[in-house]
Amino acid sequence: MSSKTLGIVGGMGPLATAMLFEKVTTLTRVSKDQDHIRVLIDSNPMIPDRTAHIVADGEDPRPALTATATHLQTMGADFLIMPCNTAHYFYDDITKDLTIPFLHMVNETAAYIGTHFPDTQNVGVLATEGTCQAGVYDKALTQQGLTPLTPDAPMQKHVTDLIYGIKAGEKIPIDGFMQAVASLKTQGATCFVLGCTELSVAQKLYGFSGPFVDPLTVIAEAAIRFAGKQSVSVI
Repeated sequence: MSSKTLGIVGGMGPLATAMLFEKVTTLTRVSKDQDHIRVLIDSNPMIPDRTAHIVADGEDPRPALTATATHLQTMGADFLIMPCNTAHYFYDDITKDLTIPFLHMVNETAAYIGTHFPDTQNVGVLATEGTCQAGVYDKALTQQGLTPLTPDAPMQKHVTDLIYGIKAGEKIPIDGFMQAVASLKTQGATCFVLGCTELSVAQKLYGFSGPFVDPLTVIAEAAIRFAGKQSVSVI
C-alpha cells in the first residue's frame, strides 16, 4: 500500500537528523523494503544557530529554515517534520507559505506526556538556552495542564555544555547534566523532556534511563501514523 512521502527539515544537527531517519525506519512495521515510507531529507547544516539568534541577536535562521522546508515541498514531500526543538520557535514563519502539513514536534511531545504520564504535574525541560528562554515548551505543556520547570543558570550551563559537546563530536562527562536533572527533581519534576535533539543523541550514547521523554521518538511515531503506516511502538 502506498503512503505519504515524508520530508525531514534537517541538519540541526546532522547526527540528530540521521537518528530521526533511523527511528522512522526501525519503528515502521514492515515485511519488505517496499513497505517503508518514502523519505526525503534536506540535512542543511548551514542553517544559522537558532539559540544564538534568540538569546544573542545572531543571524536569523528563518530564511534558511523556510527555504529548506520549501525545497522539500518542491521535491514532492506530502508532509514535513523537523528534528530541532529550538527551531519550532519559528514554526509559524516556516509554515506560513507551505501548502503541506508540518507536524509540530513540541506539541506532539506535550500531548504524549499528557496522555502517558497521567500522574505528572511538573515537567523538567532539558533543552538549549534558546528553547528555555523563548518558552518553546511552555505553551504546549500548559495546554496539557502541566507545569514546565527549567534549570537555573549554573545547571543550564551543564545542559548546554553537553548539547554543544555533542554538536562538536566530543564525548564529555555526563555528571553535570545529571546534576541538572537532580536539581529539577528537587523542584518537583517527575518527568523530563529531552528538549534538544542532541540530548536524544546523548541518551543513546550514554545510555541513561528514567522518566525521560524523547521528542525524536514521539515525532517519528507521529510521522509513521500520518503517513498511513503502523509503528512498532517503543514508547
